[in-house]
Amino acid sequence: MLTAGIKNTTALRERKKETAKQKTVSFFKNLLRAVFLIGMGYVMLYPILFMVSGAFKAGVDVYDPTVIWLPKHYSTQAMKLAIKSLKFWSSLKNTLLILVPSVCLQMVSTLLAGYGFARFKFKERGLLFGCLIFTIIVPIQNLIVPLYANFQSFNMFGIGFIYSAITGGEHINLLNTGWPFYLTAAFGMGIRSGLYIFIMRQFFRNMPKELEEAALIDGCGSFKTFTSVMLPNVKPAIVTVLVFSVVWYWNNYYEASMFLMDKQTLSVSLTMLNGMLDITAGSISSITSQELMLMRDGVLECGCILVMLPLLVMYIILQKQFTESVERTGIVG
Repeated sequence: MLTAGIKNTTALRERKKETAKQKTVSFFKNLLRAVFLIGMGYVMLYPILFMVSGAFKAGVDVYDPTVIWLPKHYSTQAMKLAIKSLKFWSSLKNTLLILVPSVCLQMVSTLLAGYGFARFKFKERGLLFGCLIFTIIVPIQNLIVPLYANFQSFNMFGIGFIYSAITGGEHINLLNTGWPFYLTAAFGMGIRSGLYIFIMRQFFRNMPKELEEAALIDGCGSFKTFTSVMLPNVKPAIVTVLVFSVVWYWNNYYEASMFLMDKQTLSVSLTMLNGMLDITAGSISSITSQELMLMRDGVLECGCILVMLPLLVMYIILQKQFTESVERTGIVG
């Protein structure tokens, strides 16, 4: 009995030591995880915090060494000057006129193409899918010259010749309109459309075939099966593609600067803000050259905030749905 009691006491002591060791290891793991996450969060948020801090500084705070994060004298003059220099409201209107129709058309085309690649067997499907992957790899800079020429003298399916014959005028010029973006989005060649089709294809391929078989038994055709059965089950992929599409169309600079010479989007206006600032400030007699020199960095930071703010608001609203959709679609990196 005495020997059994000693063994039980020893075993209990060993279990306590093991438990204490596990708690210590768990504590340090949690501590390291917290330090890592806080550090990464600071690295990611630092540029935004720096811009917000500098955007509302008055001129006297710029060279004040005691002012680091919180300005002593808050001022909205830099923000007002940024809005005027960016021509914010007209640029926002131009951006939305390009973004909204293009995103809607791109969603339709990528859904249909992804479903076709995933569920239908047809000749040269592998070759066509290889061409799709090729569009993801090839940068837009390699295609911009033929695209520009085609949209300057638009003649798809002979439409340009028919138009010239009827009106007796020149060729159809689609530049300085939203049609270059609408047409490419509708035909699956919009900004990053190849990637979105690939995402949709992978998602549709992972869905059970029994869903289509049940719909077929119920008398549904291919299109009704797609709209009534498949679409409600691909909401995560739709949210992922929607968010990515909005972000890339919103930030699109290269194509917007090539196709829209007279209508500036926000991304194009932001790149021209530094030059437009001198013109805008020159038209305001109350701003001296010295004040402009002090406010220049703050105005540029205000411009960045104005362009980023709608995307930040969208992400905050759709954060939960976007995170879940990314996890379900398997996108990494």
